[in-house]
Amino acid sequence: MRARFIEAIHNKQKIIVTFNSKDDNSTITRKCAPMDFGPSRRAKLKNDRFHFWDFESDKQNHTLSLNPDQIIKMEILNEVFDPGCFITWETSNSPWFIERDWGNYS
Repeated sequence: MRARFIEAIHNKQKIIVTFNSKDDNSTITRKCAPMDFGPSRRAKLKNDRFHFWDFESDKQNHTLSLNPDQIIKMEILNEVFDPGCFITWETSNSPWFIERDWGNYS
């Protein structure tokens, strides 16, 4: 799963992810952009997680960080995303764990 996720990062391919939501205590499916794989800078536990940009959140689009054991299924789509649609921060101040060639957003 990790290797396919990283390949989707490099190819800028959207993903449909189905996961167990701790907040909603239910199973949720979302169309997302794969952002990174590594520890969360915000979480207390520094274990590696899958980080997505959630295009379909019911509240507002946001980063979705999931532990591997929360993910039920990932489907890589033949649909590309533009990182400029959601990256609003300076990536040099907060570098990616997975190197990529996303131009100004690398």
